[in-house]
Amino acid sequence: MKSGFLEKLVERLDRVEQGEVRQIVKRLIREKGFLEKVFEALQEGVILLDPKGRIEFVNQAACRFFGLDPERTLGEAISNQVRGLDLNSLMRPGKVVSRDLEVFYPENRFLNFYLSPIDDEERAGETLGYVMLVRDLTRTKAEAEATLESERLNALTLLAAGVAHEIGNPLNSLDIHLQLLERKLRKLEPGERKPLEEHLQTARDEIGRLDSILKQFLHAVRPSSPRRERGCLHAILHDSLKLLQPELESRGIAVELHLEEDLPLLEIDPGQFQQAFYNLLRNAYQALSGDEGRIILRSRSTDYEIELSIEDNGTGISPEHMGAIFEPYRTTKSSGSGLGLLIVRRIVREHGGEISIESEEGEGTRVTIHLPRQQRSVRLLEATEPVIDLE
Repeated sequence: MKSGFLEKLVERLDRVEQGEVRQIVKRLIREKGFLEKVFEALQEGVILLDPKGRIEFVNQAACRFFGLDPERTLGEAISNQVRGLDLNSLMRPGKVVSRDLEVFYPENRFLNFYLSPIDDEERAGETLGYVMLVRDLTRTKAEAEATLESERLNALTLLAAGVAHEIGNPLNSLDIHLQLLERKLRKLEPGERKPLEEHLQTARDEIGRLDSILKQFLHAVRPSSPRRERGCLHAILHDSLKLLQPELESRGIAVELHLEEDLPLLEIDPGQFQQAFYNLLRNAYQALSGDEGRIILRSRSTDYEIELSIEDNGTGISPEHMGAIFEPYRTTKSSGSGLGLLIVRRIVREHGGEISIESEEGEGTRVTIHLPRQQRSVRLLEATEPVIDLE
């Protein structure tokens, strides 16, 4: 529609014949419908606001982003329809604003909106309204985080190679020299040999501890292929509990089991999952304090996946630590490598699953492992492009 068309129409409306008025009205309806179809076809959200921030038009993409009902939103203030989005401070004539925001309902999304005034060409300084364009950055943000995590792990892998060389070789050399000392000790009298053997054993134990730390570090950063065999998660979980039972009993920690009977068997690496459960259980009881510490273990299965959760009523995780919980060497413990959760997530992902964490500071933490019931080499995604019929 040409600029000024409506003004010219109003000026000569009294001179227009009835048939011509009908044609003009049809043209207006047709052009309005065309513009609405254009807006509805966009993947970006489009919201038109009046000068007071009331919604005059909203397309389906914007309704999907914010969970809006298009029939109920028209004429309503956008601040009432989208809680937490106060545009009053941003709506200024002649000022264009671009901001990012996170949406929690109906889906957790990361969005960017571009708010631009629609200026009145004939009246300088006055605004007819505002147009708000909304883009979905969720996938872009997820890809950026995945790229950053990959770069961190690549850097750690390079560091691991250096650590293995710089520390591994001296450890081997120390072990060889301790063996030589042991041979010399055998030639001494029993009375002289005993205190020296105790010192020798202490040195060996410390070398073994250093070697264990080195192997844990290397396992955290190096990709590994699971050695799968058909097994039950419950059996592996019980084995992990047996290893930790003396420490759990000494701390007076109660363990509650709410495990589904006849849980389906999975193709998993028992050794890797025993390590994962061991790390998660240790994290749980180390977060407990007082005499009423409790760990709750739950499992359930659906047609698609198996879920196993480890929940505690400990100190919980603060919001500032939740954002970096899977970063290596980030830990809230006075003694810890910060690699435990990184190892657990790698093991779960190598089995095609995912790990989720819910926590509230002062209330406790729940870690849930999600594993697919069947191993899949491919997954058909939902169509993002329209199907083209060639017939």
